Amino acid sequence: MGKLFASLYLYIIVSLVLVSGAIEQLWPYEDTQQQMALDNEFGQSLWLLSQTPAGLEKITQHYNSELLASNDLMLPTLQQTELENRHYIYLFDSQKDAIWYIKLNDNELLKVGPIEVSAPGFSSVWPYLLLLSVVGLPIGLWSFLLWRDFEKLRLACEAVDGSQGFESSASSKSFFLPITDTLSAMQQRIQHLLTAQKELTSSVSHEFRTPLARLKFALAMLEDKVSDEKAFDYIDNMQLDISELESLVKEILDYARLDSEQPNLNIQQCDLVIVIQSVLEKLGFASNLTLNTHLPASLNYRCDSHFIARSVQNLVGNALKYAKQQVKVSLYEHKDDLILAVEDDGPGIDIAQWDNVFKPFTRLDKSRDKKTGGFGLGLAIVAKIVSWHQGDCQLSNSSLGGAKFIILLPKRVS
Repeated sequence: MGKLFASLYLYIIVSLVLVSGAIEQLWPYEDTQQQMALDNEFGQSLWLLSQTPAGLEKITQHYNSELLASNDLMLPTLQQTELENRHYIYLFDSQKDAIWYIKLNDNELLKVGPIEVSAPGFSSVWPYLLLLSVVGLPIGLWSFLLWRDFEKLRLACEAVDGSQGFESSASSKSFFLPITDTLSAMQQRIQHLLTAQKELTSSVSHEFRTPLARLKFALAMLEDKVSDEKAFDYIDNMQLDISELESLVKEILDYARLDSEQPNLNIQQCDLVIVIQSVLEKLGFASNLTLNTHLPASLNYRCDSHFIARSVQNLVGNALKYAKQQVKVSLYEHKDDLILAVEDDGPGIDIAQWDNVFKPFTRLDKSRDKKTGGFGLGLAIVAKIVSWHQGDCQLSNSSLGGAKFIILLPKRVS
């Protein structure tokens, strides 16, 4: 990278030097007329000529001139002193033309002019066009190529997580070709690790199911041969443990499938209010808690309604587990975001745990212990789905007294 910018700096310096030399040779600064009109020697020559009748006649023949009384010209003290010492002085009128005043004697002045001060005789546009073509255009092209390669580098960095492919043409002359090659190798390594992790998770989870099925069958057979009432309590506890393991395996498989790669989202226009109400009807049917809602009449939004419903189901289901009497679900618009809030009146979550809530397999303090069920994957799945929709998950305290989970969804999903 240092060589790139060093080469650009060197090119700019060399180009400016060469262009400056070319401009000096092709368009020298034509200031002869202006220098003649303002030069001290010209003023001195006018004064010397005015001292002889012949010279005065020549001045009047070549320049517009007239005789003035010394008292007719009112000058500031500094300029009056200059006129007395040098015998001449020049001023500029409103048209930027030079007017010379030559002292003939103590009582008379000779006014010469106005004399037009000519501008350079060449167009000032051409040197700038030359500078633009020699310096500006190559730097613009260099910047465009650099921007193109930065864009490729950005795509490579986005693809390095293995969720999408990144291909760099071997024949392209990219400034960042060594970096993209490294990123491509890194991506292949990450893809290999993700594939291995997915295969390991699936294999282990499926392998768990076989001994669990044998244990369930053995316990069922054992129930027919056990007569001790106390033994039935042990068998029931073992069956609960087996059911819990089966639920854990199912959640691990679900999370592994969602975490391995982003699915092809079916982004369509849908009414979020209808999606939320359908989830609430399903979850509230078997619950004795009060489900309060603060929803608009309708709210159309482009999203994958299946996954959004899944995230709402996880949040509301989580709130129902820990709520004492009520759960509140709100949906509203705020600036450029849609805000979905789910809050309960349960024991809440300690602020020290807020950063870990959406991480997989997070077990919180005893206020939300294992007795309520779950394995710490529901909220992790919510965070994953929301990230697919370019949104964000937040947590705060609820006015009801418990926890308040917030989903921020951008109004425009690219």
